[in-house]
Amino acid sequence: MNTMIKAFSGAALALTVAMPSFAEEFRLGLITPPPHIWTKAAETFGAELAEASDGAHSVTVFPARQLGNEAQMLQQLQTGALDMAFMTVAEVSNRAPDFGALYAPFLADDVAHAGRILRSDTAKGMLEQLPAKTGVVGTGYGMAGLRQIVSRGEVETADDLSGLKLRITPFDPILDFYNALGAAPTPMPLPDVYDALANGQVDAIDMDAELIWKLKYYEHADVVVQSDHMMFPMVGLVSAKVWSQLSEEDRAMIGELMAKHVDSTIDTYIEMEQGWLDQVRETGTNYVEVDEDFFGDAVEEWNTIWSEKSSVLEELREVSKSTAEQ
Repeated sequence: MNTMIKAFSGAALALTVAMPSFAEEFRLGLITPPPHIWTKAAETFGAELAEASDGAHSVTVFPARQLGNEAQMLQQLQTGALDMAFMTVAEVSNRAPDFGALYAPFLADDVAHAGRILRSDTAKGMLEQLPAKTGVVGTGYGMAGLRQIVSRGEVETADDLSGLKLRITPFDPILDFYNALGAAPTPMPLPDVYDALANGQVDAIDMDAELIWKLKYYEHADVVVQSDHMMFPMVGLVSAKVWSQLSEEDRAMIGELMAKHVDSTIDTYIEMEQGWLDQVRETGTNYVEVDEDFFGDAVEEWNTIWSEKSSVLEELREVSKSTAEQ
């Protein structure tokens, strides 16, 4: 059992005495659609847990917000009404602001670098605060690659984003970033994005490469901007109330298997992300690549805001430097 899972099983989660093993049908919620990499990882986790427990435990996966949005699912985890979730770190950061530091603009040089940061002891150590702050146990990180911009209008400079209604995931780090750019960040759930972009309800979207390609957002774009401006981490969660009722053996088995399968998404994105972007480029859609300089003062403005909101930002920057390719 790794040290993080040991810690969860100790004083931080000493809600009850250890319980004997018992058969359990767990429910796991996600916001991602069935074909999504996170959903597939959740299903594989459930299958392996059933095998490892000799059929004593099973996991039913509920994708595509079937159990509500992430805020609602987090509330269900806190009460024990939901057992597990693969959830964006975005929602977690709404309750535990330190996690917002993982969204620092250009913290990662590329998707592989993002993976190394998420696998660092510093990032993993942040999970230890979740039981007390959010009522959940974090088993490990996954991700959805890096963020890009898809726009209905031409984007030649960051000034072209000013005033645009730009779809975002509803959480403070990305809200602060686009506010600094002078855009009009517009929170919107994932199922609504395609139609909103198609009918002009939004002018642009902040999105990952997988969904830009697979859900064909580029079809309604005048330009796709490969900016790689933020990583987009995911975390595997178990309700602390559910966790407290598990035997030590089951905690170890569930914690390690879930950590394994959320971590597997990192390797998938490292392998696949550039291919998705290349396929978008090959459609003939106007495609531009930009770097940190494109965003001007917005990056430094974000850093100023979040240096006060998160106690681990500077430590993560040190991790970023130490894990960058030389």
